[in-house]
Amino acid sequence: MSSSEKCATGIVSGHRRKTRDEVNERARLIAGGLAALGVKQGDSVGILMRNDIAFLESAYAVMTLGAYAVPINWHFKPDEIAYVVKDSGARVLIGHADLLHGLTGVIPAGVTVLSLSPPPEIVTTYRIDPAQCAVSPGTIDFDGWLAQQTPYDGPALPQPQNMIYTSGTTGHPKGVKRFAPTPEQNASLEAMRALIYGLKPGVRALLPGPLYHSAPNAFGLRAGRLGDLLVIMPRFDPEEFLQIIDEQKIDNVFMVPTMFTRLLKLPESVRKSYDVSSLRHVIHAAAPCPADVKRAMIEWFGPVIFEFYGSTESGAVTFANSEDALKKPGTVGKISPGAELRFIGDDGQILPQGEIGEIYSRIAANPDFTYHNKPEKRAEIDRDGFITSGDVGYVDADGYVFICDRKRDMVISGGVNIYPAEIEAVLHGLSGVHDCAVFGIPDEEFGEALMAVVEPQPGSQLDVAAIREHLKVALAGYKVPKHIDIQKNLPREDSGKIFKRRLRDPYWERAGRKI
Repeated sequence: MSSSEKCATGIVSGHRRKTRDEVNERARLIAGGLAALGVKQGDSVGILMRNDIAFLESAYAVMTLGAYAVPINWHFKPDEIAYVVKDSGARVLIGHADLLHGLTGVIPAGVTVLSLSPPPEIVTTYRIDPAQCAVSPGTIDFDGWLAQQTPYDGPALPQPQNMIYTSGTTGHPKGVKRFAPTPEQNASLEAMRALIYGLKPGVRALLPGPLYHSAPNAFGLRAGRLGDLLVIMPRFDPEEFLQIIDEQKIDNVFMVPTMFTRLLKLPESVRKSYDVSSLRHVIHAAAPCPADVKRAMIEWFGPVIFEFYGSTESGAVTFANSEDALKKPGTVGKISPGAELRFIGDDGQILPQGEIGEIYSRIAANPDFTYHNKPEKRAEIDRDGFITSGDVGYVDADGYVFICDRKRDMVISGGVNIYPAEIEAVLHGLSGVHDCAVFGIPDEEFGEALMAVVEPQPGSQLDVAAIREHLKVALAGYKVPKHIDIQKNLPREDSGKIFKRRLRDPYWERAGRKI
């Protein structure tokens, strides 16, 4: 960002800037075009983009129609993307051209695909081949299409949140479809969002996280409408992050703990060369943050570090400020206003204060949700209207909540939820594999890293490099285990199932933590 762009307003990405009015006008134009394509209230529209102003414009447009924008993780392989498009019932897919090039033949028939050239800052950041920026075969040039549209002038419709696909233990992602809030629910939610995200009119916000994730998506869409400034980073870079805060007098940021770790690894001379005193609310979530990392960030940024705990399904059910973090190292805070938590034992009974159980929560003001096309899956996480993401923890005598472990096998690496069942299914398809176990182990930078232990069939020879290449063909890169080990005679339970905890626990014991 050049000196001429200091103290900008509007929405900024790289050297591009648009006013909020410009963004809103373009969103109305996109909404008019989508309506002409037949998109109506309750429909779905896929968005396959990296962080871009056009992402926000497209999401606002879909919401204007009372439809569901469906952000898609662009790291997914073609088959994974096609699954989300098909499952969501998307009538239209809007994507960056280079991301669409590999989808020829896999997108379901009948879906209109609009191709948008990635902007210069994304081309540079990701080193995209210019040839890949051209409109891909079978798609429609977005800009040419938009030039023929007229702005939406229909009735104001209730605007639902974006439908975020969150992975499940079956290996297939599920769309969390939350209903549009009533006026009463919206008033309550506004108060909670103001507390959690710290967003208010006039805010100067920075978003370094991906818009396809639940919390960054909610943060970015809200900041884009409320703020004096929203800067979207194509990808997190520690020093560039500090430079933007300094030049733009940023006061509000959404982060994940991995970003804290990368910032703290910068040389002290670099860290001291940028002024971060404008910060007043740095909110983080998505993964556990080591207590020493949290303390170091508070010492550097000041008492402006906040944390919430929750999930796409539940919303933010706890909240912690810097004082809480220093007073109770490791806590995820106290129960958020309007939220309720229950800690359930293995016998299904509600446990008293101080006892460890599976965490179930609800926020009465939250609009209810269902899993798109899979409403029966709701029952798997629901107990009397309280829902769980499988975390295990307790609340202490002072009302502070602590997360101890996970009841399910989910791994959170760098703030991204990864489910071993999906990876294990791919490993089982490799010739010579008898059995396997995938789990998370401690990682200094990402919190957790994927570990795969593979047991060969008798007489077979397996090679780690070949296993890794096999996984890369079928899975997004972040799902390929960082560590792969080949072992014979894996420990098993009486049922014959691999005793995964015996493989996993020694790594966590050596690290002195369980999560």
